[in-house]
Amino acid sequence: MHFSSLMDFIIELKREGDVLEIDREIDPYLEISEISNRFIKHQGPALMFKHVKGSKFPVVQNLFASKKRISLALGGASPDEIGNRIREILHQKAPESFTDKVLMFSQLLEAAKFSPKTVDKAPSQEVVLMGDKVNLNDLPIITCWPQDGGPYFTLPQVITEDPETGIRNVGMYRMQKFDATSTGMHWQQHKHGTSHFEKYRKRGEKMPVCVALGGPPALTYVATAPLPENIDEYLFAGFLQKKPVRLIKSITTPLKVPADADFILEGYVDPNEPFHMEGPFGDHTGFYSLENPYPVFHVTAITHKKDAIFPSTLVGIPPMEDYWFGYATERIFLPLTQMIMPEIQDYHMPPEGVFHNLIFVSIHKQYPGHAYKVMQGLWGLGLMMLAKVIVVVDNDVNVQNPSETWWAALNHIDPERDILFTRGPLDDLDHASRLPSFGSKMGIDGTRKTPEEGFTRRWPDKITMSDEVIKKVSTYFPNLLKKIEVSHDKS
Repeated sequence: MHFSSLMDFIIELKREGDVLEIDREIDPYLEISEISNRFIKHQGPALMFKHVKGSKFPVVQNLFASKKRISLALGGASPDEIGNRIREILHQKAPESFTDKVLMFSQLLEAAKFSPKTVDKAPSQEVVLMGDKVNLNDLPIITCWPQDGGPYFTLPQVITEDPETGIRNVGMYRMQKFDATSTGMHWQQHKHGTSHFEKYRKRGEKMPVCVALGGPPALTYVATAPLPENIDEYLFAGFLQKKPVRLIKSITTPLKVPADADFILEGYVDPNEPFHMEGPFGDHTGFYSLENPYPVFHVTAITHKKDAIFPSTLVGIPPMEDYWFGYATERIFLPLTQMIMPEIQDYHMPPEGVFHNLIFVSIHKQYPGHAYKVMQGLWGLGLMMLAKVIVVVDNDVNVQNPSETWWAALNHIDPERDILFTRGPLDDLDHASRLPSFGSKMGIDGTRKTPEEGFTRRWPDKITMSDEVIKKVSTYFPNLLKKIEVSHDKS
């Protein structure tokens, strides 16, 4: 299933009874957030705020905040099904190195006709505002939490290009509105946007930047995806929705932008300009990230659809909507991780770990110290380097169940023997590290220990019931037991 626009996606959600339209006027200062938070916490529907104080544009929230909606946004397939599509592509050939496989993956996506398509006319440019008509105050930008430094764009697709290679990057970085024509650009140091910025800074050139809002829902997701640097996010979006993304050249920059986006902000970042203090911001960790200086994005043009809808999200104490982006990433990119470390059976990033604080991993253990090899391998894999705690368990543990995982790991560890401490880069949002973006990490080997690892006592068996008794008892009260199983699945 392909959605050509954000409105198409919302119409489909309406058909499924999964949108609540709110007709009364709501203030974008805190009120939208408070309403959204209550619905997110109870796995409620997507929300359409039709009348937002101070703006003519409606706001949508919670669009992706369920397994059903994130799957629908990605073309109707579950993230696991998309992961299997990637696995099939990777198995078509067998290049020797990881780099070769990533290049092959990119080439196969292009060969499958998923490359972005450039058009001459676009809905995203139906209305064009330049010069003194540029006014961010006309947009219903929400202030999420009481101590926030100001209103924030929270679902932006920030488009930049490498000035040396021309490779495009689309990332999601929060943007605090400073005034009518400028915002902050929260480029954390480990992200591709920062890499492009540093190259422009060394060249002494202004950096063209465009920001897309809305459009086909797959575009919003790919801005969050941890893709290798040489895979275009909009190429990957075409793969997800099985239809190329339509692009059009922006009006005041050389960059191409989504033709079907609801809004486009065009402009630049000047590397020679002093940074501006940005923050605080109530972040996905559930705590405020504090003030820090960041580059300034200057808006030279705003273009939008005539019937544009303003997309936004709320982050805070988990679980929130961003958990479902992380869930999709976890399932979609599992095959790429297994390509590098085939001993990995599964992994899971529970919402309490807010992505970078905790990763559960189940492995097919083959030799002494295998768990430590997996920990070190994950810490060397892209943004997995930011993982603060990695818990490794055996392959018979369901890591999608945190209770089962902790039960197995805590039963299997001798704390002095089985906990590894090391140091390395951490997420910029980690407020507990000894230094900004740098500190300690912990690996927990929760696997069964073998004699080769120095364990000389007998390892006990896990308690299980015999298959014969299970089958026999199941025939006694089939209807009652079936109800118990259904109830357990829902929980």
